[in-house]
Amino acid sequence: METTTELTNKYIKEHPDIKSCLKKGLINYSSLARLVAKDLNIEKKTSMEAILIAARRFQDKLKKEQGNEKKIKDILSNSEFDIRNKIIVYIFDKNLDFDKIIDAQKHIRKEYGVIYILEGSDNYTVVVQKKHSELLERKLKSNIIKKNDDLVLINFKSSKEIEDTPGVVSYITSLFSENGVNIIEFFSCWTDTVFVIESKDVNKAIDFLKF
Repeated sequence: METTTELTNKYIKEHPDIKSCLKKGLINYSSLARLVAKDLNIEKKTSMEAILIAARRFQDKLKKEQGNEKKIKDILSNSEFDIRNKIIVYIFDKNLDFDKIIDAQKHIRKEYGVIYILEGSDNYTVVVQKKHSELLERKLKSNIIKKNDDLVLINFKSSKEIEDTPGVVSYITSLFSENGVNIIEFFSCWTDTVFVIESKDVNKAIDFLKF
């Protein structure tokens, strides 16, 4: 059975807005304790005290992470990012002829186009520019499970320090979440960190991704 401290820590981690306010010192601990106790149905005096202690200790831990956050911001401020519009994401079943995807990829690469192929447990996800979608659909139309279009691809190109710096991806994804931007697809290739979002959100994303 989880302790009150463990439950409190879990609750804070599952609520990024509360975690952010804790990090910035903008939380009223008594109000937070009442909220956590109510939501977790542990409204006892001893539980309230335990929640208060756990929240203060959690904030102390977050303060120690401030130095790491500066390093994260330095990495991101020195990163470059490319934006590609007119992106489509296909989900294909695994019954397809994989050679057809490879053939399509070779053709698209010859034209300096954008294509990413990701393998899941029971599907392939292909991210591609709209101008090459006809080629894919002609070869693999019967294997399409889902198609998302009118998307934008944002590719962060960072230094190799990103590999050894914990929290970079978490920091970026929290910005998307806090600003109400849904991430359709996300993946990384060493120093490249790629996000696919809806085109309607691109201007908003550009604003909060300025470091």
